[in-house]
Amino acid sequence: MATWNSRGLRGSTLEEMVNRTNEQYRMQKLALIQKIPTPITPVKMDKESHRITLAYFEQKSTVDYIGAVQGIPICFDAKECKTDSFPLANIHAHQVEFMEEFEKQEGISFILIYFSARDSLYYLRFEELQKFWKRAADGGLKRFHMDELTPAFFLSSKGGVLVPYLEGIQRDLTVRDRTESSKE
Repeated sequence: MATWNSRGLRGSTLEEMVNRTNEQYRMQKLALIQKIPTPITPVKMDKESHRITLAYFEQKSTVDYIGAVQGIPICFDAKECKTDSFPLANIHAHQVEFMEEFEKQEGISFILIYFSARDSLYYLRFEELQKFWKRAADGGLKRFHMDELTPAFFLSSKGGVLVPYLEGIQRDLTVRDRTESSKE
């Protein structure tokens, strides 16, 4: 059973930015995305602040967010990384399995990664994640470096949108369309 403590607040900067973006997209009627809470069982509470200081996860989480963008089902996770190299240990096998099943249902799965040292945001397509995941499973690197990522999927805040993942989805759909066209 996994344990949660105050270290669980890592990633809260990106999460807050994504939550604000989700609200903007909802208000603009562009998307309806919900944060999926991870059920926990509290074990210790701080008596003064009334905050949970130790808890156990009741079950494995899938992804952080799920919803629809203009009728397209999407699911994604949001991760922060302090270096230029992202450890695949930050993504769990059950999450990859869920995302793969989601894709088979014609949804779009991706991971948003915020490289905090560079203040850089990346939209990691599921197909790209699978490539790195397979490499690690085959005994290769268990991480990937920013230099290995597709430049077109780095996102920049614009127009007041902190995490413009709709742009990433649009680029993802374009890549998928090209791939489908080349198979015909």
